Amino acid sequence: MQDDFFGIPEALKELDPKASKAPAKQRKEAESAPEGDAAFDAVPSVQPKARKGSLQAVDWSEELRALGQSLPTTLRLGTSSWSYPGWQGLVWEGAHSEQVLSKKGLEIYAKHPLFRTVSIDRSFYRALSASDYARYAALVPADFRFMVKAPSLLTDALVRGDDGRGKEPNPAFLSPELAVQEFLAPAIEGLGKNLGALVFQLSPLPWSMLDQLPEVIERLRTMLCALPPLDPDAPEQVIAVEVRDPQWLAPDIAPLFAQALKDGNATYCLGLHAKMPPLSEQLRLLRRLWPGPLVCRWNLHPIHGPYGYAEAEKRYSPYDRIHHPETELHAEFARLLHTFSEHGQPAYVAISNHAEGCAPMSVEALAREINALTPSA
Repeated sequence: MQDDFFGIPEALKELDPKASKAPAKQRKEAESAPEGDAAFDAVPSVQPKARKGSLQAVDWSEELRALGQSLPTTLRLGTSSWSYPGWQGLVWEGAHSEQVLSKKGLEIYAKHPLFRTVSIDRSFYRALSASDYARYAALVPADFRFMVKAPSLLTDALVRGDDGRGKEPNPAFLSPELAVQEFLAPAIEGLGKNLGALVFQLSPLPWSMLDQLPEVIERLRTMLCALPPLDPDAPEQVIAVEVRDPQWLAPDIAPLFAQALKDGNATYCLGLHAKMPPLSEQLRLLRRLWPGPLVCRWNLHPIHGPYGYAEAEKRYSPYDRIHHPETELHAEFARLLHTFSEHGQPAYVAISNHAEGCAPMSVEALAREINALTPSA
């Protein structure tokens, strides 16, 4: 991949591995905080209709359906989870509880013209069984693909107490055996051809491990290399690793990280998160892995700070409109996705409500940016 494939000058500053160290108090907040998922009033593509009874899809406009059909077949846009009552009029009609949407919303979600993937985030908090995954797969079309987060049992270096604070080292961290038993095997069996991206989101590391990142990377490489191969008849399936410490992208660490991913037939998951460097700086690592697939989780708007999930939830709930549009990031990201699509590389994108305020609207805005780059558009 050429250095400026995304139009970024080669002379961008390299990351300073020590520049982003947060105060100890903030670090503790980060390690203990659970992850969720003037104002801009965006108008839904369709107006909601009050309707009682069974859950039903919105009558999406022909224009929105055409937008979905115009997107590259290798591109899969979606959201982080789907059980949000505030999406009334955007995804489903009528008012429904979070409990109802958790059980029945996926089938409606998967019919949306723009949604061809979704991130199953609950698997991060508790390992799911093959039957759990199979129930999800039964609710979506054959061409739908899931992004699945590995259990924190595997991806958190610390054992945490009820308050979320780290107590001691986690002996299961990056365990090859448990990665297969608790994650890959059930996900592959249950989702089958609907499996898309398996994501190991590594929680923020304690300072003692950040000071020994090469050893952590070797541990990661060992786990990745021990994983069984994915379905050879489903080349769009991918394993990705997301990190929450910018030190992974430091000039002396990034080459080691990239080589470990290559050795393990995995890729880097772009983390558009307030705790990580901007997209342009993360691309340096992605270039080392080219050609290959793209996986991205757009998690948290930087306005809330690196530990601002609670603030984002408070300000954005019920997630029914865009509060803080990232216009420049949409344009920048659309160009990146367009490049991957032009080269026939699969791309998975899951956007959180915490990114701008309303994930379905964020997906639509990104889809329009991508469509504008298509010659026939």
